[in-house]
Amino acid sequence: MSIIEVFGNYLQKQNKFSQNTISSYLRDAKKYIEFLDSIKIKLENTSQATLIAYIISMQKAGKSNSTIARAIVSLKIFYEFLKIQNIVDIGKIEIEPPKLEKNPPQILTKDEVERLLSCPKEDDIKGIRDKAMLELLYATGIRVSELINLNLDDINLEHGYIICKNKKRDRVIPIGSYAISAVEKYLRHSRPYLAKSKDEEALFLNFSGERMTRQGFWKIVKFYAQNARIEKEITPHILRHSFATHLIENGADVRAVQQMLGHADISTTQKYLQVANIKLKEVYQKTHPRA
Repeated sequence: MSIIEVFGNYLQKQNKFSQNTISSYLRDAKKYIEFLDSIKIKLENTSQATLIAYIISMQKAGKSNSTIARAIVSLKIFYEFLKIQNIVDIGKIEIEPPKLEKNPPQILTKDEVERLLSCPKEDDIKGIRDKAMLELLYATGIRVSELINLNLDDINLEHGYIICKNKKRDRVIPIGSYAISAVEKYLRHSRPYLAKSKDEEALFLNFSGERMTRQGFWKIVKFYAQNARIEKEITPHILRHSFATHLIENGADVRAVQQMLGHADISTTQKYLQVANIKLKEVYQKTHPRA
């Protein structure tokens, strides 16, 4: 068993990391080991100087500050594991992550959202499913991982809400008429053909009859973004960011948006105020006679 596989088992047993976080830690650790191989240094012979050399190599390769900061966090966890395994102990890692650029999140305009949501064909199994997923994502602002983890009993179309479950706490999020209609159509005309088993509890299924994966849904988003001729850089969270910003632009209370998004700290939600304020300034500049 490789050191990465042992590290993965260690992270799973900690029971405090999400699957996405574990995947991220493993990916960063694997890249670090590949770097060590390239400079012919064994893991047990590494030091803080080796880590600094790796960070410098990332900077020279043009990696973003956020990527480098994430790698530092991952490697701190990795070296904690290596110490427990008696492989190497390099002491407390004092490397400070680079300051992150506080750019406002990328969002779609309301027109771009309409174009994206109108792309799926509503006369075939795939289009009906894709429409339901996109509508529900924009209607609720949930994360992609939360969307694909929804089960049939997590959604109540009669009363218009979903229950979004995670390790910390469950969130009840309202859904609007467009999403309700799209999901109802999916449950009637699409899911029965996708489900291979009556016992399958996942809400959204792929053509193998299994739960939709994050990668599979991400391909769907990129496909329709291209069809909608959206030239912005599309990210997995772009509909989540758009959901929050559009609510705040229309006067929603920030704390209500915080609860729907599941942010523990309101400062995380307040970044959407920045986007909304930029939009207001643009409107002012274009419309006020003395701007």
